[in-house]
Amino acid sequence: MVEDHLLSGRNAGVLTITLNRPDRLNAFTAAMTAELHELLRDAGSDPAVRCVVVTGAGRAFSAGQDLQDRTVTSDDDEPPNLYESLEERYNPIVRAITAMSKPVIAAVNGVAAGAGANLALACDLVYAARSAKFIQAFSKIGLIPDSGGTWTLPRLVGSARAKGLALLAEPLSAEQAAEWGMIWAVVDDDELHETVMTSAATLATGPTLGYAKLKELLAGSYGRSLDDQLDRERDMQDLLGRSADYREGVRAFFDKRPPNFTGS
Repeated sequence: MVEDHLLSGRNAGVLTITLNRPDRLNAFTAAMTAELHELLRDAGSDPAVRCVVVTGAGRAFSAGQDLQDRTVTSDDDEPPNLYESLEERYNPIVRAITAMSKPVIAAVNGVAAGAGANLALACDLVYAARSAKFIQAFSKIGLIPDSGGTWTLPRLVGSARAKGLALLAEPLSAEQAAEWGMIWAVVDDDELHETVMTSAATLATGPTLGYAKLKELLAGSYGRSLDDQLDRERDMQDLLGRSADYREGVRAFFDKRPPNFTGS
């Protein structure tokens, strides 16, 4: 890994990725984002990985972009190429998370700011420690929310709250984020790891083909009519009804035993 700034480990089908620059609140450098994208891309194509967990080391999930990695201190400095930064670094990460055919969990162990917040919110399930905070910090440096923020936020919390978070750039507590429906759950700090890994283990032994189709249907639902979505549900359910996982699930139900899903 890049100077050990990203750590990864796999156990029982769960790949855990840890952002590991605790001295910089796990702020992203160009090398870190490239490595994170590679890890996520590889996880998406690896059949041995059935669930991905992303978390941070120390007291932060991620403070977002490390501004020292692209410092502009005077009018004479060349401005950073933010088009390239997003197109080649952050956007591929968001696309890798949302397009992945297996569940991705964010374990937000502390502050999640800027791109760090929006990368977490791109995940399928977001668990946050009670001490965690979410900050759309972009307006403090004259920018707009990126990494999918302007798409994700209004869909999670509504237009009014999305505007307030983006314009004011005020910290949002984990408890408030959960109350607003922005994240799945808030748990005590010392219970975060165990809670997340329990959910990850459940998902890793679940019907991953069904999970993939669920993610696909939900992601596309915003641009479809109800009639179109009903047709797609019909077609997808017919496909899944022919799967080995469905047959195994029904057998397990009648046998009164846990199912042994294979994702096929």
